[in-house]
Amino acid sequence: MVDLVSVVICTYDMDRYPAFSEAIESVREQTYEPIEIVLVIDGNETVYERTVEDYGDVENVSIYNNDENRGISYSRTRGGELASGDVVAFIDDDGVAEPDWIETLVEVYETTDAIAAGGDVRPNWQTEKPSWFPEEFYWLVGVVEPGFAADGEEVRNVYGSNISYRREAFLEVGGYDPKTGRKGDKHLQAHEAPVGIRLLEEYGRGMVFVEDAVVHHTLFDYRGEFGWLVSRSFWQGYSKRVMDLLYPDAPDSKGAYLEQLLTHFVPKRVRGLVRRPSVAAVLQLLMIFVFTGAVGLGYLYAILTPDLLEKANT
Repeated sequence: MVDLVSVVICTYDMDRYPAFSEAIESVREQTYEPIEIVLVIDGNETVYERTVEDYGDVENVSIYNNDENRGISYSRTRGGELASGDVVAFIDDDGVAEPDWIETLVEVYETTDAIAAGGDVRPNWQTEKPSWFPEEFYWLVGVVEPGFAADGEEVRNVYGSNISYRREAFLEVGGYDPKTGRKGDKHLQAHEAPVGIRLLEEYGRGMVFVEDAVVHHTLFDYRGEFGWLVSRSFWQGYSKRVMDLLYPDAPDSKGAYLEQLLTHFVPKRVRGLVRRPSVAAVLQLLMIFVFTGAVGLGYLYAILTPDLLEKANT
């Protein structure tokens, strides 16, 4: 049985406060009870004071401010430590959960021996989705891409805007690695992966993907900019190399995805282009190769970077 679910939401910047507030409200409107909400502000006194003003008197909401900017991974782990639920769930400060999000996740914990579960992350574009952006690269913007997993399938990790753990297991493996994730302008990506890897090592089980547990990811204008997406691809490749060095024996989910991309999705797109040619279809096919190349360049850059792990740890 699950008696209490703790939902942790972290934020760090006043510019994100409207989205942060929307995320909080979506959790407050969940159909499942009881829920406690743990808000972790990453060393920003202005955001902390505004959050206390808005939510300080709200029942089952607790607010904590880091003594300095520590990064998303530290903040999430701190939130897990402060939480008291049997299950601790995380949603990004730009996510909006559907009302039955927690109820759907809890059902998995109560009917299986799952130690971690997460659901679908769908795009909520704040401007029109770029016609040239291929859905196969939705993972670049933190959204579940086609072919990610089947409902109920066990994977190494799901996406951070829609993820939960049995709190005891999460803390047992050390929570999130503070060397990864967003910290100011530094962003060593894939910070969910180390938790999933350590859960696999400790318990021999991964995370259950729950298709009907849905969070909508707010995608601001910049996430549709070509330059930002290419840069993001590059640093994804760089981060992949760091993860390979930190966890050399871990399952290679991105390698499997690259194979699926080149052997299934690209041929499927070529066949579709032959049957129904369009400018958008041509550009999306081209972008698949551009983004894949940028990931590869990032990985190569990391290989050629002296003292890579030392730099990643600073």
